[in-house]
Amino acid sequence: MGSDGSGPDRGAQGRPRRRGVRTVLCWMLVVPGLLWCAVRLSGWERGPLVQLIAFTPYAAVGSLLPLGVAVALRRRWAAVVAALTAATLLAVVAPRALPDGMPDATGPTLRVATANLLKGTADPAALVDLVRRQRIDVLALQEYTPAAQEALERAGLSTLLGHRQVNPEESTIGSALYSRFPLRDGGVRRNEGGFTQAYATVVVPGAPAIPVESVHPLAPASLDTLPYWRIDLDAQPPATPDGPPRILAGDFNATLDHAPLRRLLATGYRDAAAATGRGLVGTWGPYDGDLIPPVTIDHVLVDRRIAVRDVSVHPLAGSDHRVVCAELTLPAG
Repeated sequence: MGSDGSGPDRGAQGRPRRRGVRTVLCWMLVVPGLLWCAVRLSGWERGPLVQLIAFTPYAAVGSLLPLGVAVALRRRWAAVVAALTAATLLAVVAPRALPDGMPDATGPTLRVATANLLKGTADPAALVDLVRRQRIDVLALQEYTPAAQEALERAGLSTLLGHRQVNPEESTIGSALYSRFPLRDGGVRRNEGGFTQAYATVVVPGAPAIPVESVHPLAPASLDTLPYWRIDLDAQPPATPDGPPRILAGDFNATLDHAPLRRLLATGYRDAAAATGRGLVGTWGPYDGDLIPPVTIDHVLVDRRIAVRDVSVHPLAGSDHRVVCAELTLPAG
């Protein structure tokens, strides 16, 4: 029967039910973003959340969808929570696309690059050509194997960068530094996760001596590796504001959304790419065919007394990483 008084109004009964379904739908969309926001802000990364938090820039963009749905369906409180979530995530991510102010460094220019060679399979000629075109002064390499060492030497890397501190090992473990300028106090240390890191002090005329390290903590590829990933990141050399300006360059296996990397930055580093508005450019992901959205895990971290003039990211045939190049102005020595 209809609404003429001869029976129940089924339309009127259905409206509250539909409103309830829409409310539940809104909150189902809003709550994941809210939880993501809480994890990112608190640094409470455990288990699979370590891998998931790397995709925070995508979550920030995706957080606009629940907001739009809540507004369209006129769910006030869901819209308020969605708006706060979206604003917070975008506030965390957006500064990486905006250039920072730089210190008044007046020393010489130093061009630094980092490249992960994917178990030594990256194209050596392509890498040497990039070093030549970008006029790189210091090159940090990860996953540096004996075969890669031989291939890079044949391609002429030592002709361009005549000083080196290298540790070739099979698979993903090896590390190297090549430099146009003399190196001193060099060595290699092995992280708890097994990867090695070559380090040395670069002697640049007209600037203080600059300690540089090729960074490569263990990847958080499985639950078993997570403790070593965290230990390796926490063991990276902190900045030395009262000592020589330091540079860390490499495959950090972490984005700026991971708490251990943020703690390292807080000691006195800045991320070169983020400082120049290039902090959202992906450096690892689909470049060897894997269907993984690009994320930014390769970094050049510089002491805050060093000015970053430019950062560029380049493909490297044979590797699942891109090469990050940073043009720096050092403090005067």
